[in-house]
Amino acid sequence: MIIDDNNDEAGLRRNYGREIHRVCLPPFVPTIKKLKHELFEIFFPDDPLSGFKNRTGWEKVGLGVQSVFHVFHWVPRYNFKLFRSDLIAGITISSLAIPQGINYAKLANLPPIVGLYSSFVPPLLYSILGCSRHLAVGPTSTASLVMGTMLNDMVSCANEPELHLRLAFTATFFAGLFQASLGVFRLGFILDFLSKATLIGFMAGVAILVSLQQLKGLLGITHFTNKMQLIPVLSSVFNSRKEWSGQIIIMGFCFLAFLLGAKQISSRRPKLFWVSAAAPLASVIFATVLVFALQTKFKHVPKIGRLPNGVNPPSANLLYFHADHYLGLAIETGIVTGILSLTEGIAVGRTFASMQSYHLDGNKEMMAIGAMNVAGSCCSCFVTTGSFSRSAVNYDAGAKTALSNTIMAAVVLVTLLFLMPLFHYTPDVTLAAIIITAVLGLINVKAIMNLWRLDKLDFLACSCSLFGVLFVSVQTGLAVAIGVSVFKVILHVTRPNTVILGNIPGTQIYQSLYRYKDTTRVSSFLILGIESPIYFLNSTYLQERILRWVRNEEERIQRENDLPLKCVILDITAVTAIDTSGLDLISELKSTLDKRSLQFVLVNPVASVMEKLHRSKIIDSFESNGLYLTVEEAVRDISSSWEPSP
Repeated sequence: MIIDDNNDEAGLRRNYGREIHRVCLPPFVPTIKKLKHELFEIFFPDDPLSGFKNRTGWEKVGLGVQSVFHVFHWVPRYNFKLFRSDLIAGITISSLAIPQGINYAKLANLPPIVGLYSSFVPPLLYSILGCSRHLAVGPTSTASLVMGTMLNDMVSCANEPELHLRLAFTATFFAGLFQASLGVFRLGFILDFLSKATLIGFMAGVAILVSLQQLKGLLGITHFTNKMQLIPVLSSVFNSRKEWSGQIIIMGFCFLAFLLGAKQISSRRPKLFWVSAAAPLASVIFATVLVFALQTKFKHVPKIGRLPNGVNPPSANLLYFHADHYLGLAIETGIVTGILSLTEGIAVGRTFASMQSYHLDGNKEMMAIGAMNVAGSCCSCFVTTGSFSRSAVNYDAGAKTALSNTIMAAVVLVTLLFLMPLFHYTPDVTLAAIIITAVLGLINVKAIMNLWRLDKLDFLACSCSLFGVLFVSVQTGLAVAIGVSVFKVILHVTRPNTVILGNIPGTQIYQSLYRYKDTTRVSSFLILGIESPIYFLNSTYLQERILRWVRNEEERIQRENDLPLKCVILDITAVTAIDTSGLDLISELKSTLDKRSLQFVLVNPVASVMEKLHRSKIIDSFESNGLYLTVEEAVRDISSSWEPSP
């Protein structure tokens, strides 16, 4: 057998003047060391402690403080030029954050003032803890809708507003606790179960529901369903036709046209990004002045009403920790909204980090977002994260550091202290138009069509998420979509791809016969490749599939009157791992093919597979020409052994 236990430089022999390389065993590594390495790769793939090596004690303390409070990374190098850029960006995003904060609080069935509170404390904390230079923090449409929907299913915001508010703060606390825990214990890979296809469908479904819910304000309907499914919402819209107000409809669609037009201008001319950024605040100001000036004309138009002046009141005493079904609801809502907001925040942060070529530590981001939500729940805030719309405006406005979040918070603070009475006359229809404009961007038809073109299973996951959200519930839609994504992974593992290989003439390269049309079969050989690890989930299938390849090849030989099959070569280069069921598969295939007088050969096992083959003694059952480094060497060496001796 061509195997070298000593891994020496002389690990080769010659055949017709050409080298046949030995397959070497990997160096011995103790089991404890292997386990330690595998755990390290799972939880610390970025090697976060590498910067602490060869440092003095005080330097390590300084690096430790910087790793927790990221603000100390950029403050020493801060200057007036950076401040000027951050100042412009912070003021620009505050013009978007103020109306969005009010809107998204209403979306979560919370008092509008809570949205402004949530645009003050969390951005301050993120500017101290967060790693992203461009992430703009605050409430988002997705998390707001999910929170409002899940809580309203059990606790009506109209009948029990105080309990609803308490549960919202409690859900925010558990969302932050869950997010921070993922970062502390470095479990961010859990978020990978939310595939891009799942999120595309989920966000499209949420956006459609949000838009339809805003028809209440856009049409002037006073009695509207609290349910969050497509059919009840549409039924409520058309059953309330008598409540439709022509005055409100005209006002609403005028603002909608203005906002969509501003968005279109900014998308076509990126230098005019400020047009779409300023449009929501301009709409709120204009609508408020209009309704105030013509109070007698608009007395029946629903308005926000009085908002209290002052900074965030403490809410730690409002957190709900009684052991009953309400606490279970708060925990469930917190985990779901925590996962969604964390996924959105990290995805947005990584997008802008890649555009500017700087590293974003995902685990630190989880801890930062989690910490600001835990603290926010004690300061009258609900779930916040990095918003794509605000972050895009922040990036376009030229933000250089996280200080832009602090400047935005300062503008919100001034608003909370002095400008609250101005929102008394702000009409609900304007807020409905702003929300519809914001969430329409979540419906990515092009991405959905691209999924259909590229991967039908991804399209299925996207569709399940979309229709689950529209027709059942937000949680169910998300759960079904994750289930489909997991099923896709299981399908690929249980039914791995196997290919039949041939030689590209004039080369030593062996590739798929069906992929490369100029490849040719090698007479008397069946060369197969497995393109996945071999586990208990797929070992039975692989055994049946390989034997079917053998049977098909023998039938082809008989049909075409070709040379008889003598050898089956299994290229396991792509088999990155193998378990005991996989080892049994190799042993059983060897035994079965031996009974049929067919030689069985393995090619290029990776180190971990080779080690297990050696330890299990299966490799001993292969003869001297049963293990090779390349397919070409296997074919050449075995062919020469069939030639008669001179």
